Amino acid sequence: MREETPDVSSLEEKIGYHFRNRYLLMCALCHTSYANEQKTTGYEDYERLEFLGDAVLEMVSSAFLYKKYPEKHEGEMTKLRSSLVCEPALAYCARDIDLEKYILLGKGEESGGGRSKDSIVSDVMEAVIGAMYLDSGGVEEPTRYILKFILSDLEGKLLFYDAKSNLQEACQKSGHEVSYEIIAEEGPCHQRSYTASIRVDGREVRQGKGRSKKAAEQDGAYSVLLDLRAGKFCL
Repeated sequence: MREETPDVSSLEEKIGYHFRNRYLLMCALCHTSYANEQKTTGYEDYERLEFLGDAVLEMVSSAFLYKKYPEKHEGEMTKLRSSLVCEPALAYCARDIDLEKYILLGKGEESGGGRSKDSIVSDVMEAVIGAMYLDSGGVEEPTRYILKFILSDLEGKLLFYDAKSNLQEACQKSGHEVSYEIIAEEGPCHQRSYTASIRVDGREVRQGKGRSKKAAEQDGAYSVLLDLRAGKFCL
């Protein structure tokens, strides 16, 4: 059975930052449902910290893209930034450090699968950034965190986030048609796992898995793109 207040010292080790005021970190991990149910803890929910973290993330990612791509126009950089800091992207990065395991959820939200919801996990990712900004007194530590856990392996992440559109474009250029079909669903309603079949001209070339139908399709499309890049599959 999950402890109501997880030991966050292991999370601090993963992110390489130890909070002077750990209350800020606990608030960043505290969902509204938990704050309402466990009023005696004194934790505020993460919404205000998420608001702050979102602003810090936008500033840091904008400066990063501005420096990295001097040839790109404003519209191109805006599209890139949107891909890198959108809800699914942030949730994907958060799961790399098992952030979802530390979230404080109310009983109803827990039983409803809140720990696996991209919307909640991505919000907490931003809230941690906001908490780090306040705790460290500036942008240096949040910037290090963002560069390491969100903006690292940029090429690979962009390939993954835009996998379906990239595969669609590659197929169209070579005169092929890509399609997707969900072929399996497993698990209870709040922890559903889907398997997608990715087909080119009606022939299955890969399968993908995910917590949603869209995620399963994206996972499969990404696998096909990796095969194309490695020369294992040709269009």
